[in-house]
Amino acid sequence: MMAASGEGASLVEFLAPGLVAEDIPPLFPLLAARPLIGAMIALFRGGDEEVLIRLMVLREVGLRADAPEWTPRELESHFAYLSQTKLNTVLARLREHALLLWDSERRVYQLSSEGRMVLSALSNLLAFNLEADGELGFLAAQVAAGAAVGKLAPEALSHLLARLGELEEEFAQAVASGSEFRLRAAQSKLASVQQWLDRANAVMKNLADAGLDDDSWRLAQSIGQRQSRLLRMASVFQRELAAIARQQVHLSQGGLSTSELAAWLKTQSLDDLAALADGQLATTPECSFVLPDVMLDNTEEFVAREQPNRKTSAMPAPAEIEYTRDVPLEPPRELVELTRMLAGLNTPASVADTVVGGSFSSASYRLSLLALIGETNIGPELAPLADLPLTLQWGDALQAVGRGEVAHISAGRILPQQTRDDAPA
Repeated sequence: MMAASGEGASLVEFLAPGLVAEDIPPLFPLLAARPLIGAMIALFRGGDEEVLIRLMVLREVGLRADAPEWTPRELESHFAYLSQTKLNTVLARLREHALLLWDSERRVYQLSSEGRMVLSALSNLLAFNLEADGELGFLAAQVAAGAAVGKLAPEALSHLLARLGELEEEFAQAVASGSEFRLRAAQSKLASVQQWLDRANAVMKNLADAGLDDDSWRLAQSIGQRQSRLLRMASVFQRELAAIARQQVHLSQGGLSTSELAAWLKTQSLDDLAALADGQLATTPECSFVLPDVMLDNTEEFVAREQPNRKTSAMPAPAEIEYTRDVPLEPPRELVELTRMLAGLNTPASVADTVVGGSFSSASYRLSLLALIGETNIGPELAPLADLPLTLQWGDALQAVGRGEVAHISAGRILPQQTRDDAPA
């Protein structure tokens, strides 16, 4: 446990003259929790090996729920794989800092309240540490647990909002980079955090019964908005990757693209790349201490001054090369199927019945294509879809789907032009 006098004296050295630690709002909650913080300091102070052994002993003591009290002989038998001297040192330290309680009359050990709170928080950290991108799940669990027991701290909402902001910025940078590899990496990461986003969304829907204050409500609204933007990034990734696919250069009649070649080169080691380049490329040394444009100016001046009667050499004749014909690019299958289906649409149809089918990525791509209907400045491969006489009509609610990896989708209808014109005002 933290000593009040020693810690108070050291805190004065950190504060500006004339200030009292208890009068500083950010510091006051930490001072009020001195016993718990002192227990955590005692548990984690020292070398890595000491901390691991203390944590192991404390966790084993706390895991025996049916018989929470331990006699010294039971501890010696249970931890027979530890040195007796080291075990006594660990137990003494845990007793000294009130992580373990010692009943001298009954001669038994028992886990203290502070020790059980620390172990409970640690167990949650260890559980989510095994999950891919478990940080988002841990933060959502903290919000859900706080709301369930009526002790939701605004700090938990702030941490969740900050993490969602980091993900949004990371995905936005991937889109702005225009790099196919960064887009695919961001798309994979979005898929890995999808389950945590869905669970966080469910948690935020249930916050109405938590009795939030104004600041917490504003944080909750910001979290909901960022979750919506993150969920829309799936269609953005699909659209950008489709645009990159249309611009790929094919290197042979076999269909090999530059993206596939770059992906294969990234899988090779430096030795393999050096072996591929051996004897194929001429290496020209460069002077790293001279700017290229300055070096070029000096060279031209030297040649004009020192060699006025130099001979002009002619370029060699071009080598005979074989030209390959362009390989036609096939439009995506989803685009062709969607255009064919909408071209034969005579009656209004729901957006869900039109786009859902197959996988979530296919549905996201079809949904992004619907936004192109009616556009004029568009590429030739998308022109047949954009010229269809259709109108999109959106609602404010979400429509339950529950198939094709899609749980809900924005309610909307696709209206043929004739149906829209005949509809009453």
